[in-house]
Amino acid sequence: MTNLQQTDSAIFDALAGESKRQMEGIELIPSENYVSPAVLEALGSIFTNKYSEGYPGKRYYGGQKYTDIIETLAIERAKQLFGAEHANVQPYSGSPGNTAVYFALLNYGDTVMGLKLDHGGHITHGLPISFSGKSYKFIPYEVDAKTLKLDYDKIRTMALEHKPKMIVAGYTAYPPEIDWKKFREICDEVGAIAFADISHTAGLIAGKALHNPVPYFDVVMTTTHKTLRGPRGAIIMCKKQYAAAIDKAVFPGLQGGPHENAIAAKAVAFQEALQPSFQEYAKQIIVNAKALAAELKDNYGFSLVSGGTETHLILADLTNKNIPGKEAQAVLDEVGITLNKNTVPFDTRSPFDPSGIRFGTPAVTTRGFKEPEMKLIAKWMNDVISNPKDEATLKRVKAEVTETCLKFPVPGIKV
Repeated sequence: MTNLQQTDSAIFDALAGESKRQMEGIELIPSENYVSPAVLEALGSIFTNKYSEGYPGKRYYGGQKYTDIIETLAIERAKQLFGAEHANVQPYSGSPGNTAVYFALLNYGDTVMGLKLDHGGHITHGLPISFSGKSYKFIPYEVDAKTLKLDYDKIRTMALEHKPKMIVAGYTAYPPEIDWKKFREICDEVGAIAFADISHTAGLIAGKALHNPVPYFDVVMTTTHKTLRGPRGAIIMCKKQYAAAIDKAVFPGLQGGPHENAIAAKAVAFQEALQPSFQEYAKQIIVNAKALAAELKDNYGFSLVSGGTETHLILADLTNKNIPGKEAQAVLDEVGITLNKNTVPFDTRSPFDPSGIRFGTPAVTTRGFKEPEMKLIAKWMNDVISNPKDEATLKRVKAEVTETCLKFPVPGIKV
């Protein structure tokens, strides 16, 4: 990055600092990951320079020979990866992707069902202060108060009562696997469009470690980062009958020129995900998550929402540890363990200072961490959360975290 250092030393220094932080720390935020050097190269490529409004073969600008090549590759690889009939690879990110789905298939004011935010849903799944909640009549469903898992019978009862035009499944803080077939059955019974947001689990689905909703659902949106290990962006997949409406909603409905540099990086990530090694990676993410959850629950007494995990993600209620999520996040950050504070179902605390923490294993698995390292992480988390003001403990854990992390290189960062 010689050019950057000479042109803008302030930005260069910040990048250098972030590289050091990533190398020396444990990234447990479940929506984060490390992309490959090839993805980084495509993302930072000269496709940044090109405007390409429209779609392959039908653009509004000239000079599209190579943009058409990379976008077509991204489309075909996405379809192959998930078994989709149609794919639009232009959405800028997850929230715009979800907005495009609503814009394509709903009228303002239509009734939609989505999981309540503090039960594991996303802001675009009907939060009252968001665009989705203001534009459509969202009926929130919840997890069961005892199991903290989805109650499909109750969701069916609600759907029969409210007759939604669409039901949204797929979440941001829900550790169990989702039964896509049951959602499809509910949607069929009430005549609803079945929409899956698999942003968190797309890599696990592509890697055949979790079941795939694409054969069952009308529309599926996913971000391309997180477990899919690509650039920040999104894609929308759908049945052919919805293809024209989806494409029209993305462009010209909501977006102008697509970011072809990001689309090139998506194409590279999809190619990587089509390799057999990616399936091993996806399986190891879940193995690691289950090992970490078991260690925290069985050996250190952590209270885990839904009792554990079946995916990449773990949600812990820290009420029995006498420390709120905000404080836990801050003190773990001090020792180089990064995760996020998070509400838990039926939380009595504020979303700004909730009872829980959310964490997961995609990024550490990319670095090569396995079950032995999960035991270390659990011990370090317990040491810090149990002794948040003990400077000696914090200093020791930070040193141990750094020493361990330096044994596992971060893709794309040169030591």
